[in-house]
Parts: sequence; C-alpha cells; structure tokens
Amino acid sequence: MSEVPRPHRPSYREPSALEAIGERSDPIAALHAAHETAAVLVKVGRANADPAATDRLVAITDEIGLDTLAELWSARPARSLPGALWRLYLLREWVATDAMGVAREYAAGVRFTEVNHVVAGAEPPGPDEVRRVAEEILRGVFAGDLAVALERAAAFCLVVSAGRADVTAGTRAVAQALRLQDMAADLTACAKLWREDRLA
Repeated sequence: MSEVPRPHRPSYREPSALEAIGERSDPIAALHAAHETAAVLVKVGRANADPAATDRLVAITDEIGLDTLAELWSARPARSLPGALWRLYLLREWVATDAMGVAREYAAGVRFTEVNHVVAGAEPPGPDEVRRVAEEILRGVFAGDLAVALERAAAFCLVVSAGRADVTAGTRAVAQALRLQDMAADLTACAKLWREDRLA
C-alpha cells in the first residue's frame, strides 16, 4: 500500500522573488489602463478646440505606432470605448496602407449599399477620398459627434464589405468581408451606447 503524501506548508517568499518567477503583467492593471487611456484621450481631445491638437490625435499612431495602441486596446471587448477606438485607428491604418484596394472594393460596394455610401461619404470613391473619410471619421471622435463618427465608420465598413464580396475572389476575401460586417455591427452598437452614456 502506498503512503498518502502529506501536504507541505507553503513557504514565504519576498515579493521581489515572486515577481521574478511569476507573471509580470497584471491583467487588472492592463484592463484599467485600457479604459482610462481611452477615456482620457477622448475627453482631452473633445475639450480641446485647437485643430492642430485634433490632427495630432488623429495621427497618433504615426508617432507612437499601431503596436502601442494594440497593446493597450486590442484585447478589450469590441463594444467598449477602447475597443471602438482601436477599430477606428485600425481602419485609418488599413486605408492608409492600401488606399487603392480599399477604394476598389468601396466603389464596387456602392451599388449594393447606397444608403451606407451616403452615410460614409467617400465621393467619388477613389484612394484620396477613402483616405479623407478615414481621417474625417477619427476627427469626428474629437471634434464632432462621436456617435456619428462611429456610425460613419460602420457604414464605410459595410460598403467595403459588400464590394469585397463582389470583386475579390476566394474564401479569405469572404471571411474578411464577414469580419468587416461584424466590425460594423460593433461600431453601430458603440454609437448607441455612447448616446446612452454607457460606452466605457
């Protein structure tokens, strides 16, 4: 018959020793940092009437990099303030990186989603126009109606999604079109939450 092992009394370790062997990141602190930075960015941006300051906030990823925002916000729920901001900055980066491709898919999607095209406002749907719309959407977060900016981004995503499904072949394109539709639904939900003062 084998002997039953007896539990050992836990040993005391200095906090510095625990930090050395344990997880260095604090998930609660990361959660608070994500929501606090998003709230401060929006509050400061909306309180500042200086167009140059708004331009700097719109282009913040040019200075700090998209990876920095990803670390802060990408893991937060899509229907939260940091989640919404992450998607808007990601949209701007995507359009800036592939304006020709986005414009092609946007132009193809217009005939399927005329109402969304009117809301998004990329007219005529060329590379310069889609870049302009992506910038205007983010500018609206800080110098306009944030809910309208979110709805405009959602409409933009729906137009591109319809165009991608029409002109870009392959299952990958279909999956990406579906992701854009999901993103549009999340942004629309965020706009509703903002109007209800519940987007945090």
